[in-house]
Amino acid sequence: MDEKMKILLCEDDENLGMLLREYLQAKGYSADLCPDGECGYKAFIKDSYDLCILDVMMPKKDGFTLAQEIRVANSEIPIIFLTAKALKEDILEGFKIGADDYITKPFSMEELVLRIEAILRRVKGKKLKEATSYKLGNFTFDTQKQTLTIGENVTKLTTKESELLSLLCTHINDILERNFALKTIWIDDNYFNARSMDVYITKLRKLLKEDPQIEIINIHGKGYKLIVPEAEK
Repeated sequence: MDEKMKILLCEDDENLGMLLREYLQAKGYSADLCPDGECGYKAFIKDSYDLCILDVMMPKKDGFTLAQEIRVANSEIPIIFLTAKALKEDILEGFKIGADDYITKPFSMEELVLRIEAILRRVKGKKLKEATSYKLGNFTFDTQKQTLTIGENVTKLTTKESELLSLLCTHINDILERNFALKTIWIDDNYFNARSMDVYITKLRKLLKEDPQIEIINIHGKGYKLIVPEAEK
């Protein structure tokens, strides 16, 4: 089962915090809610998160201070600030600290989720670029050269084939959600892009068939799974 992305939500307004947590959970995320900055920092140190949403004005420890402490522990994790303060100076301060986004209250929860999705896609894309090669059974996939090698046979992949195989490789033996793949590579998950992705999946299957242990299977209603026996997840 594909693991849910985990979000640390720090919001001192109890009603808003609970509504946000429930909305994020309804959208498929796992979310921990903290009512103040101290609670937020303890939760961050104790657990592992994919993204932080921090209210700026909180008791015990404000969002800016909490973000600075989080940045010391983890310089890469995405941070979104929520605040009722729309002053230019405050917004600039948030970005100087290392915010990935800054949303002023009141805001649309739907817009917040869209921003979360956009940030997580960028993070995923960055991780794809960092990996240079994958061992897939008897194959070696070089992401920079965009080549798939088995024995003496080297196949040059197209850019889309390489991007899709890279994304599958980051989910080895786990589900790559169809909509996530479409939005990451094609930006839009419309019907025509979906059909295009199906064509590329078919091409990759043909290329990988030389090693019968390696396969790309359909997960009905969800997406695809790249099966690589004994691969580390």
